[in-house]
Amino acid sequence: MAQDLDKILGGKYPAKAHANRVADLIKARGGGDSGIIYIEGQKTRMIEDNDGPMPFRQRRNFFYLSGCELPDSYLAYDIGKDELTLFIPPIDPESVIWSGLPLSAADALKKYDVDVVLPTTDVNGYLAHYCSAEAGANKVFAIPDQVSSEITFLPFKETDFDVLRPALDTARVTKDAYEIALLRQANNISSAAHTAVLKAAKTAKNERELEAIFISHCMSQGCREQSYHPIFASGESGSTLHYQKNDDDLIDASTGQKKLNLLVDAGCESRNYCADITRVCPLSGKFSPESRDIYNIVLEMQMASLAIIKPGVAWDDVHANAHRVAIRGLLRLGILQGGDEQEIFDKGVSVAFFPHGLGHYLGMDTHDVGGNPNYNDENPMFRYLRLRGTLSPGGVVTVEPGVYFCRFIIEPYLSSAELSKYINAEVLEKYWSVGGVRIEDNVVVTEDGYDNLTTAPKSLEDIERLASGQA
Repeated sequence: MAQDLDKILGGKYPAKAHANRVADLIKARGGGDSGIIYIEGQKTRMIEDNDGPMPFRQRRNFFYLSGCELPDSYLAYDIGKDELTLFIPPIDPESVIWSGLPLSAADALKKYDVDVVLPTTDVNGYLAHYCSAEAGANKVFAIPDQVSSEITFLPFKETDFDVLRPALDTARVTKDAYEIALLRQANNISSAAHTAVLKAAKTAKNERELEAIFISHCMSQGCREQSYHPIFASGESGSTLHYQKNDDDLIDASTGQKKLNLLVDAGCESRNYCADITRVCPLSGKFSPESRDIYNIVLEMQMASLAIIKPGVAWDDVHANAHRVAIRGLLRLGILQGGDEQEIFDKGVSVAFFPHGLGHYLGMDTHDVGGNPNYNDENPMFRYLRLRGTLSPGGVVTVEPGVYFCRFIIEPYLSSAELSKYINAEVLEKYWSVGGVRIEDNVVVTEDGYDNLTTAPKSLEDIERLASGQA
């Protein structure tokens, strides 16, 4: 597998194929057979009241069509001629003494999957030439609010700001072999970093120690950037879905004992492609009986979800099925009561314990484009589901069921005259300290099922073995 990754990633990022795909989508949506796709990379931005630049993050749509991570760059694709032109900053003698020589046009042509490389000073001249009568490309497609003030489209007869972004969103949903290789590489490195955290959790004193171990491992393996701000949540903080502090002690100050569990939601980027993985481990090395109960339910939710993933399946149905598995598990424990599975499902009581969506598209963004969420859905079970639609081959999704014990979310259900009868408050009391359990993998939808990119250990036995220092 490592040799396959090296072989795929040894080639150029397939920018030209991506441009072809986007152009085909523009044509299919009535955009015509000619015109210029114009897109800009992210600008260098300075820190306010400082002479240093802000951390750079390339615009994802620009990277998708160029494979280029240079700031202050531009791109144009002539649809009729099938010609991809990259514009990169020219040499600035003032900056060379500080930053060294920039990438040359000749080197950029060797590095990137483009047809022509020109300096950024030539952008307006290029546009004027390609909308001339002899060139015949009198239409330009661009993204609103992402065109610099010095760029002019005045020579073009028509400027279309409507079709390019939706075409890019659709194109980016289906990943090619190169993109999947980058996602697999990010998953491999992130999975190893999760394993390193599991091994260190028992002796660590603070959440930040474990975050440092994770980031250090990723950086040492060549992935400097994280896909998102990592979540290292100990104890009851595990019930906060996007916990950000990562600096709490692992000892409970009120009891002097180590907190029960640590929830880690973290993943690195490989050339802008994201991993998004969650694991939970016992800080003592062994799950408490209540933590074990919940971990087994969440793992059952995930395995049941994976079992039905294939092309043509509605993600709403996979999500709803995960709720049904959660309901059955919580009924077994006695946390839920007073009705059968269907009644509890219809009343939406499981949302109190599983308030987020089962998963989302993954790619150059953690919550990748093309998911068509509906945050105004009147049904709270589906309101935060970031992927609405059917699965298709080449789509990459996260599968991340969870069960949480968040007082802020659950207490309104306990106070409801209609819904409180379905929750046994006495049994629930034993589970608050569990915090939350989420298990998250990243999978590619294949022609007949799925391929799981995530290799981080997740069986209860493997988690305890690593967390107790036996491996």
